[in-house]
Amino acid sequence: MKILVTPTTLKKETQNPAMERLRNFAAELEYNPYGKPLSEDELITLLDGCDGCIAGLDHFSKKVIESTKQLKVISRYGTGFDNVDIAAAKAKGIVVCNTPGVNSQAAAELTFAFMLCLARRMPVLDRQTREGLWVRSIGVELHGKTLGILGLGAVGKKTAKIASGFSMKVLACSPSINPEYAKANGIRPVDFNTLLCESDFLSLHLPFNTQTKNIISAEAMKKMKKGAVIINTARGGLIDEDAACELLKSGHLSGLGLDVYSEEPPQNSPLFDLENVVLTPHTGAHTYEATAGMAELSVDNLINILENRDCIHNVRE
Repeated sequence: MKILVTPTTLKKETQNPAMERLRNFAAELEYNPYGKPLSEDELITLLDGCDGCIAGLDHFSKKVIESTKQLKVISRYGTGFDNVDIAAAKAKGIVVCNTPGVNSQAAAELTFAFMLCLARRMPVLDRQTREGLWVRSIGVELHGKTLGILGLGAVGKKTAKIASGFSMKVLACSPSINPEYAKANGIRPVDFNTLLCESDFLSLHLPFNTQTKNIISAEAMKKMKKGAVIINTARGGLIDEDAACELLKSGHLSGLGLDVYSEEPPQNSPLFDLENVVLTPHTGAHTYEATAGMAELSVDNLINILENRDCIHNVRE
């Protein structure tokens, strides 16, 4: 049994119970040697002879999947599976599974870290203070502001719960919202247009697909309040980044926080030059607690599939 492990946080030297179980299960483990998500050609080479894969942010395209000869399972180390061609995997008889909810607290907390950094200009003030400057800067409070949540899944719900501690008004737009849950948690369900028009802070928690690509378009952003802030800790491609850059320069938007990008890693983005932008390297799930949980569940899923046991986290799209 040979398994490929691609997440950059899971290395040959990683010591945790999940990796020990995987080492005991598989005769051979192959690790990502590049320290970044793998390209198609790199994946094709490394997947040769593999029965399963613990998969990070690598792009499992149709070309990659059709090149495999004995692969039986792609076990995502994370929730999203938009980087996997599900139809191609299904046609090849490869099971795809994921780890829903495990990193939701980590992603929700990062969302609020962005909000606080942008509300009080913390990265800029930190740099200026280190440079010997003593700048008086006026920020805004989160207290009493309106937080719009686009996508009320596991991370969206955690984000709403944290918002209640800041006495924020919470709006949510999602394909399906349980009215009783919303009422019990102080969330007002609204349509997309209302969410845009009323939010001081807009936080995105949607998967990336053909329906959600650039859902936050130039037109959508122009409907938002002057001075609004947008946060995306979900998936790249949800925001028209070029349009956002222009609206940040004009002052229509006062801040943008991105953990995910249409191109990862981003190259020479005009956003790099703006002080009202905070950027992190797709690190939403990178806490000790979340990475341990994702490792545990992704290994469980992989072993269950390869031992022909039931796995409740199979992706069935």
